[in-house]
Amino acid sequence: MNQDVILVNLHDEPVGTATKEEAHRRGDLHRAFSVFLYHENRLLIQQRAFHKYHSGGLWANTCCSHPRPGEELEDAVRRRLKEEAGIECEVKEVFSFVYKHRFAEDLYEHEFDHVFLGVYDGAFIPNPEEVADFRWITFEELKADLADHSEKYAPWFRIAAPRVMEMI
Repeated sequence: MNQDVILVNLHDEPVGTATKEEAHRRGDLHRAFSVFLYHENRLLIQQRAFHKYHSGGLWANTCCSHPRPGEELEDAVRRRLKEEAGIECEVKEVFSFVYKHRFAEDLYEHEFDHVFLGVYDGAFIPNPEEVADFRWITFEELKADLADHSEKYAPWFRIAAPRVMEMI
């Protein structure tokens, strides 16, 4: 939680830095990324570690995090994909969006989220500090589950996943 994040404006231009905790407590807009890996008609999703300070136990995309100040976005994506999942593969940015979600009176996600997409069908090694589980889910299963049980999924995932599946 003491890692610094890059504060940005609505054009994703850096305007400063803050600790991750400060940014999430105050609701500051900051740069983030979400990685979606797929193979044929399946997405590799992760269940966030239960001890995470927000969204613990919820399902989300393969990997998500924040670049460090001075770190290129693509380098941060490669670093975190390896750290969270033990995966190395090619990904490319496909879109971005801004969202804000209030978890509690003093806990927010307010992110300029860069979405990356890659094709992958190999092994993965969950980092227990970050991930409780990984699983492959078909687009059809995910669409049905998002419609019937959206509360099982992280807020940013509910926004990005339908758009990702449309692009694939």
